[in-house]
Amino acid sequence: MDTLNFNCDIYQYKQPLFDRALAYTHDEDDAADLVQDTFMKAFRFSAKFEMGSNVRAWLFTILKNTFLNHYYKVKRKNEMIQQEEDLTSIQLVPSASSNGGATKFIMEDIQKSLNALPEDCRFCFCRYFEGYKYHEIAAELNIPLGTVKTKIHVARGLLKKMLKNYKSGLAA
Repeated sequence: MDTLNFNCDIYQYKQPLFDRALAYTHDEDDAADLVQDTFMKAFRFSAKFEMGSNVRAWLFTILKNTFLNHYYKVKRKNEMIQQEEDLTSIQLVPSASSNGGATKFIMEDIQKSLNALPEDCRFCFCRYFEGYKYHEIAAELNIPLGTVKTKIHVARGLLKKMLKNYKSGLAA
């Protein structure tokens, strides 16, 4: 499809795309950004668009996928921030005590629990906690992405069981 026709064809969907983006984001500025990102991706991948395909469906798919990718990226970032805040809270609360001995015991328990994990689960979990993405860990270990996710899930479950005394704050 030549560029001029492509531009004309997709521009007619600007308002419907904006309406859908607004339904996703509940914010006009974010919706406008989402539509702009959608058009940018449509232009970038216009050569992959198959003549005779439904342009509207293609654009709405790009919009939805762009929103979901952004949503999950933000969600994961917020989860990482929450995990760091939780860890910081565990470290700060006992530091108010005069000897700070509780912090030492908590950190020792965490280290013992990490060391008790199976080697492969511990490696994947630590890499993930350091900020590596699943696909980066999979590439480093040359294993499937699903396997990395499973190992991290198993590690979390085991750590949760081993550190259950700290769930409601500090151990008694």
